[in-house]
Amino acid sequence: MSLVETDWLEKNLTKVKIIDCSWHMPQTQRSGFEEYKSLHIPSAIFFDIDENSRKDTALPHMLVDQMSWDKIVSNMGIKKNDEIVIYDNSDVISSCRGWFNFIYYGHDPKLIKVLNGGLRKWLKEKKKVTDEILNIDRSDYKGSERKDLVKSKQAIDQNIDEKIFTLIDARSRERFEGKIPEPRKGLRSGCIKNSFCIPFNDCLNDDKTFKNKGQLKEIFKTSIENLEQKKIVFSCGSGVTACVLALAYSLINDKYLPCIYDGSWAEYGLI
Repeated sequence: MSLVETDWLEKNLTKVKIIDCSWHMPQTQRSGFEEYKSLHIPSAIFFDIDENSRKDTALPHMLVDQMSWDKIVSNMGIKKNDEIVIYDNSDVISSCRGWFNFIYYGHDPKLIKVLNGGLRKWLKEKKKVTDEILNIDRSDYKGSERKDLVKSKQAIDQNIDEKIFTLIDARSRERFEGKIPEPRKGLRSGCIKNSFCIPFNDCLNDDKTFKNKGQLKEIFKTSIENLEQKKIVFSCGSGVTACVLALAYSLINDKYLPCIYDGSWAEYGLI
């Protein structure tokens, strides 16, 4: 199971590594790091999606090379056998992007969990928070890239004709159908041919917890006939909310490892 509940984390605070992976859409003018500095779950480490991404591309928060990732995670003091719980305070559930990143770079998927409901639920339940930032003892992390978990634009184009996998887009239906402009400049409206749309918010309750398995099965049945299928790829605007769908699908198919079109519409929709 890719999720843990707040009560479980409260009882296991000293047994896991906790990561605050809050990231906000640029138009919100919110800073995940500034919010972390003022308030976070005790012993949490901050992970910056934008800062810890490739710098040699205009595409947003693309995956770095293995050597860079090992350095990033080593500076966070995380070891290969650590159990990790990732949370966020974001409307786009950015913790799921952190969950995907660790799996992609070879951390045991059974050791990576997302906090259901994130900081929002934690605060609502009046659980302990702090502004204390701990000193980190650097580790020597060595990962191993799972390149099969990311699709390139070339693979997406090839799939249009060959139908090797099912591509599901996490953007809103209005964006997917091209009825409204894209929020990111320089992108056309619309979607990738032969893809399906499941808006990521459809998988969430009003409090940003994930819907139950029965509800999720009904949602995914709109795009996938066989819910045991593993050849599923998720896309979105820039590779963040695609990971929300990937996690949601993993809740009903425990054999599924998340597979993402990392460039997503930020790449495919370029004018």
